[in-house]
Amino acid sequence: MGLSTQQQMLVEQRLANEKKSAATAYLLWFFLGGFSAHRFYLGRTGSAIAQLVLIWGGIFLLAVVVGIPMLVVAGIWLLVDVFLIGGMIDQDMSSKRARIVNEVSLTSGSES
Repeated sequence: MGLSTQQQMLVEQRLANEKKSAATAYLLWFFLGGFSAHRFYLGRTGSAIAQLVLIWGGIFLLAVVVGIPMLVVAGIWLLVDVFLIGGMIDQDMSSKRARIVNEVSLTSGSES
């Protein structure tokens, strides 16, 4: 069963309201990358915490030399994130679209 034009418009409107901004994600990466703010913004809490542990654990363990590899890995990960942010936003939109389509179809199914 496909969605009517009105339902499709509702899905697109709700998706536009819930969409994450690429500009915001890149600004968070640039200014607050050391706090993994871009990953928290994009809903990647687990990897954001892992990134925080690498960055701040590396800073605190710098005197013990163990922190150097941790900071190198964290720095590479932050650089790679520049190229991953677009895909993370697309993946977030796809999952939100599926959820919204499901909600709209369930809502319209109960009204019939």
